[in-house]
Amino acid sequence: MRNRIRTSFALCLAAGALVVTTACGGDGDKTDPDPMRDDQWALDAVGLPQAWKTAKGDDTVIAVVDSGADPDHPDLQGRLVGGHDFVDDDDEPKDMNGHGTHVSGIAAAHTDNGVGVAGGAPSAKIMPVRVLGADGSGSNANITKGIVWAADHGADVINLSLGEGPLMSNLLQGGILNQAIQHAHDKGAVVVAAAGNDGADTQPYKVGTPVLVVGASDQDGKAASFSNFGAQQAVSAPGVDILSTLPTYRTKESLTNTSGYGKLSGTSMASPYVSALAALLHQEGLKPDAVMATIRATATNPGHEDKLGLGVVDADAAVKKASG
Repeated sequence: MRNRIRTSFALCLAAGALVVTTACGGDGDKTDPDPMRDDQWALDAVGLPQAWKTAKGDDTVIAVVDSGADPDHPDLQGRLVGGHDFVDDDDEPKDMNGHGTHVSGIAAAHTDNGVGVAGGAPSAKIMPVRVLGADGSGSNANITKGIVWAADHGADVINLSLGEGPLMSNLLQGGILNQAIQHAHDKGAVVVAAAGNDGADTQPYKVGTPVLVVGASDQDGKAASFSNFGAQQAVSAPGVDILSTLPTYRTKESLTNTSGYGKLSGTSMASPYVSALAALLHQEGLKPDAVMATIRATATNPGHEDKLGLGVVDADAAVKKASG
């Protein structure tokens, strides 16, 4: 994908090191803490652990319209529902790039299972919809079909971590993706989209399109240098050095690291944190417009930094507002 900032590293494979299987695989016990949780700074930065005391995304499906997912990943087992592959035109959306697996783990990796990482919406399900090939590229037609298919097959939240590709240009041009997003909204889904990584001031979508655009913030709560900004009523979420799941086989993103985990940076990583929050609010009974309004109303921007948009999302405040 164009201009995505990336860093990957092996968490389990080290020359001469003893591999601890509970951190890198195995069944684990569903009540065991996730061994890599301390490296997930972003969960705490947006107040998700506090929000989980009220909601975890029960009975919510997050469609990840992306490059698919690793169907056998230990941290995604039990989290996946039936999806579709628009690249190979079948019902086996196996991730041959790695991007979709990383995004899926951020949104809803298996939590407290004694393995790997925690997901943003621990009780939500992931619907993998493959629209991107092994090289990370995808056609406008397939992306549009993927959004519509997800909405028609019960997705409550649709995550579009495609800001580096054709999505933003089509939104800017008022193209067919706007219609697909409107269709998804009308079917009852919240659509969340990455802002892109050009560091540009841009209004990426047609005004009035019901989509929540997300920029990336860093560990200091500042806008990431690569993050696009300027979208109407955009919010931000952590997108720098984000630890999540990667395929356990070789792909573009896991070419030298098949440990199943690694760090990536980009607005693609920020978007699924907001999709996870949307899942929590869906559990609380909010409709799409109310979900987006609540996330926007509770975002925080104490430094009034324009590049953060309305601010960094606050999951705890958003869920309290919804439940209150």
